[in-house]
Amino acid sequence: MPALSPRKPIFEARRLGGAVLKGVLIDWGGVLTTSLTESLVEWIEADRIDPRHYREVMRALVTQAYGAGGEAGAGSVVENPIHALERGEIPILEFERDLAARLLTLDGGPPEADGLLTRMFSGFRPVEEMNEMLRLARVAGLSTCLVSNSWGDHYTREGWEAIFDAVVISGEVGMRKPEERIFHHALGLLALEPGQCVFVDDIEENITAARAVGLVGVHHTDPVATIAEMERLFGLPLRAARSAEQPPGR
Repeated sequence: MPALSPRKPIFEARRLGGAVLKGVLIDWGGVLTTSLTESLVEWIEADRIDPRHYREVMRALVTQAYGAGGEAGAGSVVENPIHALERGEIPILEFERDLAARLLTLDGGPPEADGLLTRMFSGFRPVEEMNEMLRLARVAGLSTCLVSNSWGDHYTREGWEAIFDAVVISGEVGMRKPEERIFHHALGLLALEPGQCVFVDDIEENITAARAVGLVGVHHTDPVATIAEMERLFGLPLRAARSAEQPPGR
């Protein structure tokens, strides 16, 4: 995708540390959708996965993939199938078979490998207020880019043209968060500098990496807090106005 010409904001852009904020880089699963935990709980129950064994397996894999020292660099002996999956270096079915072999069902055997990732993430549902935040940001003239680590292609993509100027999915570009290069790639698509963009993600290690590049990091924990922080940073209203006839809490 060619680099965009920077969009001209229709509001008075905020300065932060001398830079004018003009763009948003944002994660997908657990930020623009409901949490990964919710989806996994549904899958564990449906596939009758042994939950204690699952937690032990995934704790080791995810800690190595995202924790300190988990980045496999040149000459590193650290190998993690999550790295290869997220960069699109191995077929999805190969990862599913590897993961299924590590897991146990309550019956004592492995779960069905084929379609494992689809079942794991089938519980993702859009968080309307977060998607509306992005839509309003674009209406105001901000540039937006999805930056997502993919475990297969489980994205709906419906309506993306209304909320994203650019899309960076790790398995499609051969790089993953928290690698510096994926942030620079996304920034290049928006034709913006790191200090001009805010990055929103629910994984703290990714936020730390983005801040090291020079981005303004917002660690997402819940929509209300994230939207409030984005409104503070950009000086914009980024939530839909409630109808006068609509009671609070609806």
